[in-house]
Amino acid sequence: MPKRSEEMLTDVWTSLMLVWITCVPYTSMTPISSQSKSLQTGSTALLRGLVEGQRILSRAKRGWVWNQMFVLEEFSGPDPILVGRLHTDLDVGSTPIKYVLAGEGAGTIFAINEITGDIHAMKRLDREEKAEYTLTAQVTNRDTDQPLEPPSEFIIKVQDINDNPPQFVEGPYRASVPETSQVGTSVTRVTATDADDPVYGNSAKLVYSILEGQPYFSIDPNTAIIKIALHGMDREMREEYLVVIQAKDMGGHMGGLSGTTTVTVTLTDVNDNPPKFSKSLYEFVIPEDLAIGQPGGKVKANDRDIGENAKSTYNIIDGDERDVFEITTDAQTQEGILRLKKPLNFETKKSYTLKVEAANIRFDPNSGAPFKDTATVKIAVEDSDEPPVFSKPTFVLQVDENAPINTVVGTVTARDPDVTGSLVRYFIDRHTDLERQFNVNVDDGKITLAKPLDRETDMWHNITVTATEIRNHSQISRATVAIRVLDINDNAPEFATEYEAFLCENGKPGQVIQTVSAVDKDDPIQGHYFEYRLIPEMLNNPNFTIKNNGDNSISVLAKHDTFRRQKQEMYFLPIIVTDNGNPPMSSTNTLTIRVCGCSREGIVQSCNVEAYVLPIGLSMGALIAILACIILLLVIVVLFVTLRRHKNKPLIIKDDEDVRENIIRYDDEGGGEEDTEAFDIATLQNPDGINGYLPRKDIKPDLQFMPRQSSGPNGGLPAFRNSCLKKGATFRTLRLKYNVHHLSHQALCIVEPNLTMSILGGL
Repeated sequence: MPKRSEEMLTDVWTSLMLVWITCVPYTSMTPISSQSKSLQTGSTALLRGLVEGQRILSRAKRGWVWNQMFVLEEFSGPDPILVGRLHTDLDVGSTPIKYVLAGEGAGTIFAINEITGDIHAMKRLDREEKAEYTLTAQVTNRDTDQPLEPPSEFIIKVQDINDNPPQFVEGPYRASVPETSQVGTSVTRVTATDADDPVYGNSAKLVYSILEGQPYFSIDPNTAIIKIALHGMDREMREEYLVVIQAKDMGGHMGGLSGTTTVTVTLTDVNDNPPKFSKSLYEFVIPEDLAIGQPGGKVKANDRDIGENAKSTYNIIDGDERDVFEITTDAQTQEGILRLKKPLNFETKKSYTLKVEAANIRFDPNSGAPFKDTATVKIAVEDSDEPPVFSKPTFVLQVDENAPINTVVGTVTARDPDVTGSLVRYFIDRHTDLERQFNVNVDDGKITLAKPLDRETDMWHNITVTATEIRNHSQISRATVAIRVLDINDNAPEFATEYEAFLCENGKPGQVIQTVSAVDKDDPIQGHYFEYRLIPEMLNNPNFTIKNNGDNSISVLAKHDTFRRQKQEMYFLPIIVTDNGNPPMSSTNTLTIRVCGCSREGIVQSCNVEAYVLPIGLSMGALIAILACIILLLVIVVLFVTLRRHKNKPLIIKDDEDVRENIIRYDDEGGGEEDTEAFDIATLQNPDGINGYLPRKDIKPDLQFMPRQSSGPNGGLPAFRNSCLKKGATFRTLRLKYNVHHLSHQALCIVEPNLTMSILGGL
């Protein structure tokens, strides 16, 4: 019985769970299905729902009870869709009320029934454009439009539907991964976005998958990370892969929307291939006359890798004991270039066998050693007609500078290295012996002297001798011959420079006047030694003597202190210089000694005789300048005296020539003809006044002045006027009268009362 009761209780709980599972989805959808129902209010408690919990709500003060309103996006139908209904407890039927809606989309997107409070969506809505709208509801009196309650704000949310497919905004993608990567190695990550609501339902829940690219790659359905799915992917087999990725919403379930993108995956190279010679044996034929450094052959090791991984270096590892060859790498073609380091000689060695190795420059340290390969190179030396070979590349010969013409200087030798052994002929390259000073015997190579030599002109002669085969004149060899000219004593010594000595008048006996040395163009093996002496005529010279300094130089000394420029200004001292050659050579050189005036410290001041007679501190230039100034002053004095004499000449000249009558008036102060007190009118009317002047009666004779005469019509008038003004007088009146018999000039100067003299002038 208890067991039966327990089973019945279990069935009841099971039924309740089924009801719960069945009702919960509808409960969550209640805002959608019950939007057509009124939002009830009352004085009693309102059940808000199981989801919000069992709690009792008291009556709102304003009389409103709100639930969030929803409207389905993209809904289209013949009639507006009902969003919800507003209701207030004031709506009891007796009060004329009106519902008013304001806010976002009020009147355009959303409309309200003023009487019932029903809200309808008038347009098709898109959540991706706007997810929610905020509106304000208010109840007013229908008759008076007076508000019965304060306005209240509520939200209408646009409920999402799956209407947007996933999109890869950053696609298409490119990625790279090293070849031979392990399975599971990450390649790249892609990202898709969905504009649907990620909160509501599975509209934005994405699942990723590969449509193309298996079995090489895989993708994580949730993180979208692409990984290597196949082991040992080789770039040399296939370098690039195109992977197509799909993103599907609704969790990948049927009915979900999808979007695709492409990912181009490139396998990057790793050094996983060794270099490989195209063949194991290379054969070359190299002529023995191939120049050093020239290529003799090429080898090539191919590498399937690329870039730095394909670069190789070549080495000769065997068969080159004589170090005749070297191999280098061409950076462009990656070929090994075989070059000569030493000349080949067919007569000595006719073939070589080398072992060449090619190794990668870059290698994986984990592998322990770089990839490499080897090949054999066989070289056959080809015989060539070689030019003659001199016994020495350079010959050094010597000859005396006084050797006669046709003297044998030396011999050069050359031979033909070929097996046949051709005879050789010798010649001098005349570009190196322009003066043709040497000859060579064409058969035996003896070099002889063609012209006399002078060591002092050219100590060395460098000529080039050529050797040519008789059978093949194109085979020519050259050798340098350096000929040294040996010295003989054929030049006399001479003064090292043109000496000019200075001797002070106040010098002391035994004073060193000059140190003299000599030079010799010859170059004796034992070195130079010079002997100095005075000429026999000067052995008893009373003025000078010489002293040997022991270093191939001498000092010239004064014997007394009575040298004077007035007595003798210059002395000439001949000196004989002799060398120690065989035979000895000598020459006579003259030393010039000038007597000079010196300061107390022995510093030379002047060596001219004229300077001795000049005043102290005055040079000849200063004296000339002083004399020129004196002459200039004398000229000025003479001119001044001449001008003074010219001013004392009479200014009135009697002239009987027929002239016109002129009257010249000055605006200076004057009394005119009525001024009879100032002068005697008879003087103006008396023609005899020309030769003199009539004194004023009212002026003392010793205070009167007569200006000097001047020639020409009224020529003395300006001078007279200036004389009056210079004397402090006033030029009062002037009248000039010309007649047919003679010219009469009279002028009068009036002195102010405070002056002590008056001037009367008659011209």
